[in-house]
Amino acid sequence: MNTKIVFLDRETADIGDIDFTGIESLGQVEYFKNTTEPSQIHERIADATIVITNKVYIDGAAMDAAGQLQAIQVAATGVNNVDLDAAKQRRIKVFNVSGYSAPAVAQHVFAVLLNLVTHVHRYAAAPEKWPESPFFTRLDYPISELMGKTFGIVGYGDIGKSVATIARAFGMNVVAMARDNSSKSDSGDDAIERMAIDKFFASCDVISLHCPLTDENYHMINSETLGAMKPTAILINTGRGDLVNEADLLAALSNGNIGAAALDVISEEPPPTDHPVICANLPNLFITPHSAWSSVESRQRLFDGIVENLKAMQNGEERNRVV
Repeated sequence: MNTKIVFLDRETADIGDIDFTGIESLGQVEYFKNTTEPSQIHERIADATIVITNKVYIDGAAMDAAGQLQAIQVAATGVNNVDLDAAKQRRIKVFNVSGYSAPAVAQHVFAVLLNLVTHVHRYAAAPEKWPESPFFTRLDYPISELMGKTFGIVGYGDIGKSVATIARAFGMNVVAMARDNSSKSDSGDDAIERMAIDKFFASCDVISLHCPLTDENYHMINSETLGAMKPTAILINTGRGDLVNEADLLAALSNGNIGAAALDVISEEPPPTDHPVICANLPNLFITPHSAWSSVESRQRLFDGIVENLKAMQNGEERNRVV
């Protein structure tokens, strides 16, 4: 049987700067550049052997519409856009790609963090104010240092470990949140203190989210956890938008309950123009458009990983299989 590969939303990860020859060597490939709407899914994957999706949701009905479907390859690490139970019931394999974006996301975390602690973005945006200063510098915004501060990581996987390496280079004390409410320390080269949840939120100067979205951690950042944080603490979310209760976060930022936040992900993407986060206009809120992962090197690693997954499958092997 000829292999037909259907990519449902290519432009979500490619602007013409990615090499696709590896994927094209695996079979007949049909690309849909713009995202596929729910009403278009069944028709587009009807004769597919393999479906590649970044954000298009694949449910059981879509799987049933594709009589030849053998595998779904998610062009990401998170697989919350696939009904995994439905795939398992139908014996359809599901693959992801892990680790490809770690350098890009870690770099982004410190790009936004450094902006927030140095206010360099504010100074750089208004060079005309420097000549107005009565002396040689401007002290409009208080600058703080990272050295000696505690950097807390939620989700100590590939990305979390990459972030930890950079944080230590800045002289920060790095801890990870324990999955339960107990404290312990790891051993080995990646040894890190795993701090009990209550102590974690109360102790950290910076908290960075790198965990997947699950039922258990939905809105893990809420009025209670925000209330436990230091009034100077900085929250960074490059994970998933729904890890954060956005109404509670905006209230905490407005009231000075925490110092600042940087969000690369929010609850609806792309957001409507009246989305509360977009309309907040808070000086201590730094927003980027889900771009942390998207370096050209990261995106090429992603597609190289997809090729390796699918080659392995065709050879009767398994690589990065989720279901």
